[in-house]
Amino acid sequence: MIFVLKMALGGIAAFVITYIFLKLLPGEMVLLGHDRGRKFAQGAEVNIGKPTGVGFYFVLVFLAVSGVLCFLISPVTTGKGIFESGNTMSGLGFGLLAVLAEMVTGWLDDRSKKPWNEYIKGALDFVVSLAGAFICVHFFGTRVYIAITGSYLDINPVLYYILAVILFVVSINATNATDGIDGLSGSLSIVAVITTFVMGTLAGSVFDDNPKFLVAAFVPALAAYLIFNFNPSKMMMGDAGSRSMGFFIAFFLILCRIPFLYFIVGLPFLCDGGISILKITVGRLTKRKIILFRSITTPLHDELRKNRKFSVKKVWVTLVLAASAVDLLYVIISIIVKAVLNG
Repeated sequence: MIFVLKMALGGIAAFVITYIFLKLLPGEMVLLGHDRGRKFAQGAEVNIGKPTGVGFYFVLVFLAVSGVLCFLISPVTTGKGIFESGNTMSGLGFGLLAVLAEMVTGWLDDRSKKPWNEYIKGALDFVVSLAGAFICVHFFGTRVYIAITGSYLDINPVLYYILAVILFVVSINATNATDGIDGLSGSLSIVAVITTFVMGTLAGSVFDDNPKFLVAAFVPALAAYLIFNFNPSKMMMGDAGSRSMGFFIAFFLILCRIPFLYFIVGLPFLCDGGISILKITVGRLTKRKIILFRSITTPLHDELRKNRKFSVKKVWVTLVLAASAVDLLYVIISIIVKAVLNG
């Protein structure tokens, strides 16, 4: 009962504090940028001038509340030194600092008068991803659970490190590319984190209460932001929000020891924003000799808006419901498989 009360109070605090910050936008003229519009993005002109980079507020609230819940209200004594391998509490702390670092890099771009060069942003993402992968391998180990069965395997540390870096980079950029429709990226992130926690619990790979506290802080903080971001939006999360959310989704998957679940929870990000990144990357590497998805406007939400004539709200409903249906189906199948395996 006390644990549930802690969760509830943490969630309420995350929601209320985020709502107040976003309602008042303290220090807006100093801390935030204003949307410049996105070249070639369908309907981007309606967002020009809106406050952007407000991920600065909800990410800080999420980190502060989760920090209080994990380290102050429910501390765990590991008996290990702060930098010692296997100290999951240290790994959690350093991981949240990495989320902060990713948020700061995005926020600095959001508030700059001129957009940063994409290669600079890519390099910064890569550096944070390298650090994030090291944190995960060093503190959490390399045992990976298969979410649908609960079985596990131990991966070579070098291979695991490389795969973790790839996961961070892909998740950061795919989540960022999805942030082009009011409410979409935030809603998909909530679905992804909740599904990850549910599957980690079913697989038996959630070993302590900290993932619960992270969910209790993350979901309400992001929900408060969505109040201001649903169509027609009043503000934008910017790179400060989308890039740090992408990093956190990857980190949370690894914390729950089910990183391969990204093929399920990350599927909407890969289908929406990921194909856009792939199309651009291949086009540049081949000097536009190879153009993938030539007949499709990317990201996918732009295809729905421009060519399929979907409204913003219809795009949101379509993609969020599709993501929720896929995740729910996977959870149901996993429950059935586990019941069969357990006799």
